Amino acid sequence: MSTPVIQTTAGRDGWEAIVTDPATAVIASDFDGTLSPLVDDPARARAAEGALDALARLARSVGQVAIVTGRPALVATELAGVTAHPGLGRLVVLGHYGLERWDAETGNVSSDVVPAGVEIARGRLPGLLRDIGVPDAFVEDKGSSLAVHTRRLEDPAGALELLRGPLTALAEETELRLEPGNLVLELRPPGVDKGVAIRRLLETTGARSILYAGDDLGDLAAVRAIEQHRNDGLTAVIVATRSSGATELTDAADIVVDDPTGVVTVLTALSDAIAAR
Repeated sequence: MSTPVIQTTAGRDGWEAIVTDPATAVIASDFDGTLSPLVDDPARARAAEGALDALARLARSVGQVAIVTGRPALVATELAGVTAHPGLGRLVVLGHYGLERWDAETGNVSSDVVPAGVEIARGRLPGLLRDIGVPDAFVEDKGSSLAVHTRRLEDPAGALELLRGPLTALAEETELRLEPGNLVLELRPPGVDKGVAIRRLLETTGARSILYAGDDLGDLAAVRAIEQHRNDGLTAVIVATRSSGATELTDAADIVVDDPTGVVTVLTALSDAIAAR
């Protein structure tokens, strides 16, 4: 498979570094919209065809493979199907934006403490949604955070704007952060995002290069963290899908693809290049 179109010199350098020295590389990816097509019901998300095969091939060569997601780690492992797939012994799933870590080699989950504000927000959220007039907004309870989705509503964008002010106030009162996404607003503990997760991953692995793939505004924190490490000598490839329409992310990417199928193509091309080397 030929090398995908890499739009930047930094991205080409990152690709070459991974191919040349895969043992010191990390391959990390978001799940929803990146490895899995976006669906109206989050519980029905599944990995795209070939995604796990591509990760398994890379896992045989690179230092670490990781899925970085806002979902609980065990939920993500189940939906992705990683426990049933051979060859993913070097996989870690960083759930709740890094608050949780599931390790394929042990099957264990480690977790940081969830702030009390999450429980307070959990209790107040149903009444707040009724008061605003959007009681049918879907609340995804992730344990350490609460995501309010409007995708299923008649006017998703209008409902999102209606929710933004009240949820911002609730976040401030409970000492949480309100993070926007694709037709979703998430109440999340402060200091918890994919940027923090990626920094920890780079530090624990000592990686010299990384490929990161994402699709949504939540992935921008990971991209910013990688850019900071690029200034310190890290080489990197940023892959963005157009799944969520997050132009800030696609503008920052080295490789842009349409959907998770494109991500699979990129990962497969990388594993082919490593094998050919």
